[in-house]
Amino acid sequence: MDVMTAVMTRRSEQTLHSPAPGETEFAYLLRGAGTAPDHGRLRPWRWVLLRDDDRDALGDCLAEEAGADEVAAERMRAKLRRAPLVAALVFTPRESKIPEWEQMAAATCMTYSLMLLLHARGYGSIWRTGALTRSTTAGELLGLMPGERLLGSLDIGTPDPSTSSNRQPLDDVSGLMTSFADVRGRGAGRSKAA
Repeated sequence: MDVMTAVMTRRSEQTLHSPAPGETEFAYLLRGAGTAPDHGRLRPWRWVLLRDDDRDALGDCLAEEAGADEVAAERMRAKLRRAPLVAALVFTPRESKIPEWEQMAAATCMTYSLMLLLHARGYGSIWRTGALTRSTTAGELLGLMPGERLLGSLDIGTPDPSTSSNRQPLDDVSGLMTSFADVRGRGAGRSKAA
């Protein structure tokens, strides 16, 4: 799959089944995703991979923190079983002259690159945030160090071919760009009027 096709056809996949990439394949794809723009090559991110019962442990942690009853706790566990692989994204800002916002941009660029690479290999993914990003106990369970924080997780697996993705037409975004000549012309007009 060429890059433009991957970009134009990738969508968040809600229904994911086995197989998901194994550790070796995930590391291979991450190596590619790690080439995303990253000023200073700081790699201000890391991944914690959860499979099988690991997902239930995270669900139990979130349920306990929320004070959920057993029914709600099972719903939380079920949410984390929606995909065979849950990859938690840990933002690890580095002490550097590179501002933190730029490091976060590097982490998000890398994540989107990983999603494109997964799609190109026939896998589906969806980036999830929610309670996980706000949970201190989940951070402890996942081994976060001081200064690190969870940016969410990717559910990863093989898309269900029987579920038709509701693919909306691509938006015309040409109105979201302006040539410098147009900007300069508007700015010059304002300064003359002032």
